Amino acid sequence: METIGKVELAKIIAQKIGTTQKQAAEFVNTFIASVEEILVAGNKVQLVGFGTFQTRRRESREGRKPGTTEKIIIPASTVPVFRAGKGLKDKLNPPENNDPASQ
Repeated sequence: METIGKVELAKIIAQKIGTTQKQAAEFVNTFIASVEEILVAGNKVQLVGFGTFQTRRRESREGRKPGTTEKIIIPASTVPVFRAGKGLKDKLNPPENNDPASQ
């Protein structure tokens, strides 16, 4: 499995829409910044068929320090969450022709 970063993503977008890599990089950066602003404001971003970006609140909890048995308190935090939409899930898991459940 290969990891694709922002630069590679911008290159792919530039090729697909016929624009410069610089313009595509501006788009990628603007998209990321916009999603961040929306999440910080307490809202969610729903892209039908792709997925939903939102936040969840994690309460404080007790944990253990790695390598020791010392108990520590992990503070409460807000974490970003991405939930894949049906369209993306279907593309990642296409029905197989020989699968009896899909017939």
